[in-house]
Amino acid sequence: MKTTQELIELISLKKLEENLFEGESSFMGSPNVFGGQVVSQALYAAYQTVPADRLCHSLHSYFILPGNLEIPIYYEVDNLRDGGSFSTRVVTAKQENEAIFVMTCSFQTKQEGYEHQEDMPIVKQPEELMSWNDIAEQFGTILPKSIMRFVLAERPLDFKPIEFINPFEKKDYDNFSNVWLTFHDVPDNLPLPVIHQLIAYSSDYNLLSTAIKPHASKANFGNTQMASLDHSLWFHRTPNLQDWILVSNESPSAKDTRGFTRGNLFNRSGELICSVSQEGLIRPIQKDK
Repeated sequence: MKTTQELIELISLKKLEENLFEGESSFMGSPNVFGGQVVSQALYAAYQTVPADRLCHSLHSYFILPGNLEIPIYYEVDNLRDGGSFSTRVVTAKQENEAIFVMTCSFQTKQEGYEHQEDMPIVKQPEELMSWNDIAEQFGTILPKSIMRFVLAERPLDFKPIEFINPFEKKDYDNFSNVWLTFHDVPDNLPLPVIHQLIAYSSDYNLLSTAIKPHASKANFGNTQMASLDHSLWFHRTPNLQDWILVSNESPSAKDTRGFTRGNLFNRSGELICSVSQEGLIRPIQKDK
């Protein structure tokens, strides 16, 4: 999967019944289903059940079980309420009749009101930075195989980290990260629900990695069990997916093998597109004696 159009096809589901949909999975460098895929597919299912003039403004989800890449995922939508301005849906994703994921999402008609936003941080522009692939080409001979497998997996988007982490330098880093992302070959005139799905897909990257940065002298991808536990998104403004987007994350806390991260996504022009938060498992792997 190399293009945005291929990604759109992946996160568009087959309708089986009025509120039941079926989806497939794609390998993204992990042995389990990528969390961003499940979030974006669940959002697609919910969008099929709401009035056309209502757009998602927030979603809150829990990852219950790891998804199996080899079998379909079925999405069941429960219509909780259609009010005068807001609609609420619950989506449950299942494999082999067992829930692996659940999401509550809210939709609103467009309305005018007060407006403000947080400023975008001052950072290097993407043209000044190396991409994941550039880093892999430069350091690939010394990077662990698990990192190389994840970085080099075919995906329809690129990342350019602003703060470079040397995996062989045993030191702890600050509890924040800034990364530029861009989608490949974005079609023109995408409808806003599809744009929301693509943003939801991309929002699952770079969160848990931020939560282990303050412990990088000991923790890395090879010796830490990492998995998303919950994921929330708030959509603020319409993004331009044909340009780079800045993902600015910080991790305020880690405790009891859980790391918490929150972040903001900005257009290059400085508009706040959406906000994200996630708590995930960051459990040290105990080696057998």
